[in-house]
Amino acid sequence: MKIVTIVGARPQFIKAAPVSKAIRKTGHHEILVHTGQHYDYGMSKVFFEQLSISEPDVNLGVGSGAHGWQTGQMLIRIEKVLLAEKPDWVLVYGDTNSTLAGALAAVKLQIPLAHVEAGLRSFNREMPEEHNRVLTDHCSDILFCPTETAVNNLENEGFSNIINNGKLIEEMFFENELSALPAPWNPKAIPLGSFQLSPLVINVGDTMYDAVLQFSQIAQRRSTILEDLVIKPKEYLLATVHRPYNTDVPDNLRNILAAFFEIGELIIFPIHPRTRQRIVEFGLGDPQSEIQNLKFIDPVGYLDMLVLEQNARLILTDSGGMQKEAYFFGIPCVTLRPETEWIETVEAGWNVVVGSDNSVIVKKALNMQPPQAEGGIFGDGHAGERILGLLADAMP
Repeated sequence: MKIVTIVGARPQFIKAAPVSKAIRKTGHHEILVHTGQHYDYGMSKVFFEQLSISEPDVNLGVGSGAHGWQTGQMLIRIEKVLLAEKPDWVLVYGDTNSTLAGALAAVKLQIPLAHVEAGLRSFNREMPEEHNRVLTDHCSDILFCPTETAVNNLENEGFSNIINNGKLIEEMFFENELSALPAPWNPKAIPLGSFQLSPLVINVGDTMYDAVLQFSQIAQRRSTILEDLVIKPKEYLLATVHRPYNTDVPDNLRNILAAFFEIGELIIFPIHPRTRQRIVEFGLGDPQSEIQNLKFIDPVGYLDMLVLEQNARLILTDSGGMQKEAYFFGIPCVTLRPETEWIETVEAGWNVVVGSDNSVIVKKALNMQPPQAEGGIFGDGHAGERILGLLADAMP
């Protein structure tokens, strides 16, 4: 089986790592295509090194640009790769422009498409990521959902061929036997029986949870980030801000930084290149130096970030992935957005959504207490293996 995997941004490198590991371990052929959406060492190459992912077979080198230009360039270049490789599957992740470009290239060439992390919805139509998610889901032949909520979102949009019912695959079929499904299990076909397999929606769990389980202990052994920054566990907060909703609106970015200062505790802030640029442009400070309690640092690799997350007292972020990782580690999270795709973390009490209101940010950061621990929402750490098995079983 030949699979073309398309990635382009650091969260996708993390999501793809467990699946890539399973693909290569079992002898299937993966062609890893990096669009170049994130391209410098701190945002790209270091993740391949630390996650033990093979270097990309193809690097399209698209780089930054306006949404239309960037997506168009990716589409043109991905199409050339797919025409040359003729894969059995195209595999895309998440909700970036790389995701949408890969999905469009595959569906136009009638190559089976699978979407990992399908079914997420913020219900905020101003987010480019929301359009990328919806369009990719409606192009896909198999939609690999990370949670029951994601499956329910797709059901509400009219998808009917669903394997979920709050359960993972092993619970649906005795002894992990997929033979209970009608043969041949081909997402392009509509076989007789109780399943119509075009497209298939299935809850496999979250590959980011797989990655955290696989790499968090390695991170504790290898990372020296706490020593390098001269900080101790639970004596700092961790912050990231990168979404245009915050970085491109001066009042929002100003309010967030003001809240960080007012909190008063030490805040470690790995600063995204765009955020650094906007802080300077808007005259909001000097991200080259520490300002009161705010310690700006360059973006860090995956292992260092896991250690920073695991040892923080609290996380402040507009990142979807960090909301989940905070939940995985049992760290309270304040989400600097007006909504979240990961409502499970809010319902469990580990996450609170505050937007960019500085007074609310300060209040929640100072008073939020962790609830009783609970688990199981994001699967059991074997999503990558399930995804590979399902792709193989879905071959014509």
